[in-house]
Amino acid sequence: MPLPEHLILEIVTPERSVVSEQIDEVQIPGTEGSFGVRPGHTPLLATLQVGELWYRRGEETSHVAVSFGFAEVQPDRVTILAQIAESAEDIDVTRATDAEQRAKKRLDTPALDMDFERARIAMLKSLTRLRVASRARNRV
Repeated sequence: MPLPEHLILEIVTPERSVVSEQIDEVQIPGTEGSFGVRPGHTPLLATLQVGELWYRRGEETSHVAVSFGFAEVQPDRVTILAQIAESAEDIDVTRATDAEQRAKKRLDTPALDMDFERARIAMLKSLTRLRVASRARNRV
């Protein structure tokens, strides 16, 4: 059986479909480390961490901020079921900057009852959103 020439990438959240495209390659932020997928990849199921996912079709690369969920890889298809997924163009930079400042303040002045892990994740999400949004601005 010949290897597929492309992958179908589906990125969905509980609210909506974020990406549905034919692509050549994808890089996924897994909890055990980031991993790349090209057509013909061995099937696998992986959990996602907060991070930047990118995918390429020809010479064009697109970026998506993802948070938690699962990636299902098949030789001809990658399905991302994410708690949160935002393409670079959809990220509200002002909101992400405000979230970063709030998280930084919580981490800099911890209270006895503060949920440190929740504050750390909030900071990581905001920094990922800002990094992904900057990719879209740099492409223009």
